[in-house]
Formats: sequence, C-alpha cells, structure tokens
Amino acid sequence: MTYTHLVTLILVCIGGVNWGLVGLANFDLVAALLGDMSILSRIVYLLVGVSAVYQLVGVSRCLKAAA
Repeated sequence: MTYTHLVTLILVCIGGVNWGLVGLANFDLVAALLGDMSILSRIVYLLVGVSAVYQLVGVSRCLKAAA
C-alpha cells in the first residue's frame, strides 16, 4: 500500500464518518471544527472528494485485473 493510497483511504473514512454523523445526528463534525463553509472546511471537503475519486479508480483497476 502506497502512502498516497493510505492517506486517501483515511480521508475517505473521515468523510464517511462525517456523513454518518450528519445522517444520524444532524451534526457536521468538519463544520464544527473548522467553521461552516470556511476555506479550511471547503479544502477538507475537496480533499475527501478527490480521495474518493482516487479510491474508485483504484478499485476499478483491481476489478478489471481480476476479471
């Protein structure tokens, strides 16, 4: 596992936990820690989104190789 893969996996997990908290308790942890749509929270959301795309590309490559 490369460093990039590990970092993006951690960011996707953080994003998943945050969305779970939003759905379960209507609590946005990123906004609570960094401010509601502040530049820092927007950067975190952007990094989580880019990380999800990176992970999806990796999964699709694995599935294609397994087929």
